[in-house]
Amino acid sequence: MTVLLDLLNDDPRKPARHPEKAHRPDAPILRKPEWIRVKAPGSAAFRATDSILAEQGLSTVCREASCPNIGECWEQKHATFLVMGSVCTRACAFCNVATGLPGPLDRTEPERVAAATARLGLAHVVVTSVDRDDLDDGGAAHIAATIRAIRAACPTTTIEVLTPDFLRKPGALEKVVAARPDVFNHNLETVPSLYVTVRPGARYFHSLRLLQRVKELDPAIFTKSGLMVGLGEERNEILQVMDDLRVAEVDFLTLGQYLQPTRKHHAVARFVPPPEFDALRTIAFAKGFAMVAASPLTRSSHHAGEDFERLKRARGLG
Repeated sequence: MTVLLDLLNDDPRKPARHPEKAHRPDAPILRKPEWIRVKAPGSAAFRATDSILAEQGLSTVCREASCPNIGECWEQKHATFLVMGSVCTRACAFCNVATGLPGPLDRTEPERVAAATARLGLAHVVVTSVDRDDLDDGGAAHIAATIRAIRAACPTTTIEVLTPDFLRKPGALEKVVAARPDVFNHNLETVPSLYVTVRPGARYFHSLRLLQRVKELDPAIFTKSGLMVGLGEERNEILQVMDDLRVAEVDFLTLGQYLQPTRKHHAVARFVPPPEFDALRTIAFAKGFAMVAASPLTRSSHHAGEDFERLKRARGLG
C-alpha cells in the first residue's frame, strides 16, 4: 500500500503549523507522480524506534520536517536528531519546521541524544538543529557538546552534523569544528537567484564560505552540501552551484526533489524525473565530487551511513 507524502503532515502530536506564513498566498499543491510515493510507516521496528526517541524526549527532523523517508529509515532504527528544540527562528519558504521564539536550551539534551544513539545501535549518526539566531553563538556550543557526548557514549560511532549557517555569529563555526565531527554538512538548499524567496534569512555566499572555512580549519573533516530541485531553478544554475561547491572543496553533494509541505509554502515548479537526476549525478561526479546522491527522494541524511562508507573508500580511507 502506498500513500501520498502529505499524510506525514497529519501527525496529531504536532501543533498547528506555520502561523507565521499566514500572509503567504495559497500555492496549489501539484499531484505527485508515481515515482514519489512511499509506503505508510507503522511497522513494529518503526514503532520501536519511535518508542526509544519518546523515552529520551527527543525531536527528529524526520518527523518535524515531514521527511518522506521516515518509514524506511525508522524501520532500520536510523533517525536524524533535531537538537535545540523544534521551533526555528527563521521562516524559510520550503521548510515544515515551525517558526517562532524557541525556549531555553536543555543542557541534558546532548547526553539524551548519546543515550538514544546507543539504544538504537547506530554505527553512523546524523545530528541537525533548528536555526537559533537568538543565541550568541547560534547554538554552536550545544552542537559541539552533543558531538562530545556521543563520542563518550559510542566511541566507534561516526558522527555527521548538519548545521545552520551561524550568520553573524563570530567563532561559532570554530566551536563545532573543534569537536571534530566526521562529516560537516551545511545545505545550500537552492540556487542564488531563489534565495530571496526560498531562503530569505540566509546568504548564499556566506553559506559557501562556511563550507570552505571548515576545510581550512580541519582538512580531515569531510564536507557535504545539498540542493533541492523543482523550485524554479534553471539547469545551468544547478551546474554553477556544483562548480562553486567544488571551489570550496566540498566532498559530497546531495540532490533531491523539493516537496511542498502545505499551501502556505513555496510551490513546486515541477517534478524532476529520475533520468534527470541520473544525468546530474554523472555531471557532479565528473566535476570532482567524491560522493553524489541524487534521486527524487534523496535527503541529506537518507542512507547517510552507507554513503559515508562510500565516501571514505572514494578518498582511499576505507
